[in-house]
Amino acid sequence: MTTSNEDLNPFNQTDELDDYNEEYDSNKFTAPFTPDQLAPKSTTHDNVNIQIIDAVRSNEGAKASYITYIIQSDSQQVARRYSEFESLRHVLGRLYPTLIIPPIPSKHSIGEYANKSKEETKIVTARKTTLQDFLSRIAKHPILGREHFFHKFLSAEISWKHVLNSPPISKLPRNPLHVSSNDPTNDKNVAAYASLPTPSPSQPLRRPDQRFLDSEMFTAKFAQHFESSLERVDRRTTKRWSGIANDYAELGAVFNGFGLTESDTLAAALEKIGQAVDSTYISTNAMLQAWEKDFSKPIHIYSQFAHIIKKLLEYRHQKHAQHEMLIDALGAKREHLVELERSEQEAQRLDAALSKGLSSTKLLDEPQQDQEQLQDNNNNENSPNEQEDMPSQSILTDNSSREVKKQKSNLSFLGAISHTLQGIMDADPEATRRNSIGKTRESIQGLESALEASTYDVSYTSQTIQADLDRFQRQKVADIREMCISYAECHSNWAKSNVEIWEEAKKEIEGIDTSLNDEEIEEYSHQFDDI
Repeated sequence: MTTSNEDLNPFNQTDELDDYNEEYDSNKFTAPFTPDQLAPKSTTHDNVNIQIIDAVRSNEGAKASYITYIIQSDSQQVARRYSEFESLRHVLGRLYPTLIIPPIPSKHSIGEYANKSKEETKIVTARKTTLQDFLSRIAKHPILGREHFFHKFLSAEISWKHVLNSPPISKLPRNPLHVSSNDPTNDKNVAAYASLPTPSPSQPLRRPDQRFLDSEMFTAKFAQHFESSLERVDRRTTKRWSGIANDYAELGAVFNGFGLTESDTLAAALEKIGQAVDSTYISTNAMLQAWEKDFSKPIHIYSQFAHIIKKLLEYRHQKHAQHEMLIDALGAKREHLVELERSEQEAQRLDAALSKGLSSTKLLDEPQQDQEQLQDNNNNENSPNEQEDMPSQSILTDNSSREVKKQKSNLSFLGAISHTLQGIMDADPEATRRNSIGKTRESIQGLESALEASTYDVSYTSQTIQADLDRFQRQKVADIREMCISYAECHSNWAKSNVEIWEEAKKEIEGIDTSLNDEEIEEYSHQFDDI
């Protein structure tokens, strides 16, 4: 299924992005995983055979001993520690931040590991089951099951420590918000992603996606039902059933001892009741084991899934908030650039005006000097009659001279102020303004590149997460169906086994002879002679 880049952009209906609703270069980005790609496949993934066949204690390469889990896959075996399972999940989460990575069992404190104790055996057995479920879910996942790092983990010929300390894993940034959600190992857009902001998971969105608001509400309810209600009640119920099983064990011993004090049909009936109680104890333990394996453990796993999905939705929320923050930052930078350019134009206009004013002063000085020289010559040549007209001409000349001096004084004053401010503010204000404009334009180009990457990231993240949520929902329905069938079967099998043994005990009880002959009555009466 092909998807156009225009369809990938969830912001087509807004003008916030200006020119960024264009098609993207297919060489730079690839399309997200489609729902068809994330749908369950009827291929070898469904028939994958990965089992943890044993858990052994080892001290190879370490001072203290530790537990290793023997993984059988295909025709090879490999031993992995719990910490290596943990690192595999961490690696997959960093490589695929938009997919739901299955959970692993939680850590236990050192105090819970008393060497060769019953508690350790119980913890290791439970971990074997959950770790195998983890591997099986990855293997059946249509994307994760094909990841070569997963197959390296299953290979006995590859050092997992070397894999973790080698590129590309060793070069992945710690913050998943600063890499491409599509391909975190791609270092072509490092500069663009490094400049992305890091919003808080609680950062409010101006234009939230209603689909994911609904998903967040549904996940919260899902977590509440499984963790706060179902898991808590199930834990309390199994604890009570375990107590009942212990009571059955004690009660069976009581009935068996009681039967030894009696004889004939009563003794046989009491012995049969004791056997039925013992059988109920055994069947109750068997039911609890099946209950724990097929119902309680899956409940806990899905409680963990609820937290994983919450984190996944938080990641998408942060990517969306990151995108809106970039739009705001780019808008602010563009406004700042407009102000800088306006200031530059104003400064150029003022400089031109000042230059023009100084040039006018020089032009006015030259005619004044010529006029004074001409006047001196005329005074020497004029006759006495002509000199009688000089007062009026002298008045005009004096007035013109005062006006020129006034203009010259004003321009000189402005030039002095300009020069003084120039010296106070900056040695070269023109270069500073142009440098600031250049840096702002570079910043805008960086933000535009980051916004282009972020626009695709939001779209890719949204579509891929939604597709994997749909896949998870289908898997969840199938798993809950199996859980409920197993829950019903373990109770049904317990009831059937108990019905059979208790029906046999009932027949034995009904065969108790309640009639006494004369010899028995005489013998019974003599028991009270000494009283």
